[in-house]
Amino acid sequence: MSDQLRENLRAARRESGMPWADFARATGFTETYLRNVENGNRRLTDQVAAAYDRVLQTGGTFVRAAAGAAPADVPWSQDGAALAVLTDLAAGRRVDRRTLLTAGAALSVSAADWAAAVRPGRRGPGFAGIDAPALLAGLEGRLDHLRRVDDELGSGEVFRAARSDLSLAVAAIKSGRFTGGSQDRLYAIAAEAARQVAWSAFDQDRPGTAQSYFDASLRASAECGDVVAGAYTLSFAAIQCYSTPGLARRAVDVLDTARSQVRGRSTPRMAAMLAARTARALSKAGDAPGAAHQLHLARAALDKGPSSDDPAVLYWVTEGEIEMIAGSSALELGDHREALRRFAAGMGTYRGDERYPRSHAIYLARAAEAHLAEGDLDAAVATGRHAAVCLGGVDSARSSSQLKGLRQKLLPHAHYRPVVEFLQRG
Repeated sequence: MSDQLRENLRAARRESGMPWADFARATGFTETYLRNVENGNRRLTDQVAAAYDRVLQTGGTFVRAAAGAAPADVPWSQDGAALAVLTDLAAGRRVDRRTLLTAGAALSVSAADWAAAVRPGRRGPGFAGIDAPALLAGLEGRLDHLRRVDDELGSGEVFRAARSDLSLAVAAIKSGRFTGGSQDRLYAIAAEAARQVAWSAFDQDRPGTAQSYFDASLRASAECGDVVAGAYTLSFAAIQCYSTPGLARRAVDVLDTARSQVRGRSTPRMAAMLAARTARALSKAGDAPGAAHQLHLARAALDKGPSSDDPAVLYWVTEGEIEMIAGSSALELGDHREALRRFAAGMGTYRGDERYPRSHAIYLARAAEAHLAEGDLDAAVATGRHAAVCLGGVDSARSSSQLKGLRQKLLPHAHYRPVVEFLQRG
């Protein structure tokens, strides 16, 4: 049994809050026996894995993990590991069926491996074997376009298109016609393409696939020494972590890793983004003071204004986005009035319906939940309708799930005609 699987067993048991004696009694095994399994002194049998799944209600996660459902990891220290992983993914040979729990836990391992492997500017500028600027700029332009497609149409098409771009980058790397700075640039392109595939997979409720591509993106960024690209990938991987029950603190650790690596190299906008996502993770962990402090850091950083060195990928980091994250954090912490204030502030500063309908639908659904918690059914229904309109034509399982959750919360109020009408419209 791998160290990671042992850690997953231990983490899931601890997060359940069950005392050891009660947990052991429920599984039908002795406490000593299970401790030895978690410590690696005894083999994880199918029966033990099934007992963990049954008691912790993890839906077969540990049975599948024990059976080797996830592909074997390629050691980061292995020569050519990054290219090997990228090649396998581009060819569709590393299908990962990990569930949200095991994939989320594996991301923190990838983050630690990345921090140990990445060396800023390791290759140096070098020279290209051919005249490459036009080809590389074309690939970068395609990825920039896909970021906008994801904002407006959702992740379904982006998943397929970004995989295609990843294949092109891998083919160019393997051709041997690019050296030095051009090869580094290709690895950076591969890192961003893999990140887009990972994020799209997560948005489509495919956590295992997302984890594989997040890992590949980190490997590619480490290969070319691009710490900013790696930190950006970790900021999205952290969302998958804190969206997994019990892994919010791991998300904070992932973001801390990103921040430590870009310290002295990031712009205020990058710092604001990482602080805001740390605040969101802390809200998931129930740490209100910590979340408030990180939001203060995010606002202070953004107040410093734009920088000519801002990575192009950070176009979406605005005052409105920070406020939306603040609203989501307040809602998570049960401060519904503050959530509504923050959502109102955010919605007043950017054109969410037009530029970011997928994200806007999520924030609107959360605002509707805050209205509902405050007892304002009319506002909850009106805001929910607005969210449904934004979601029309957007391919996003994550957004649809948020709206579905709102409908579930409205069910106890189905005696009220506006609620009935909203629920019947689907």
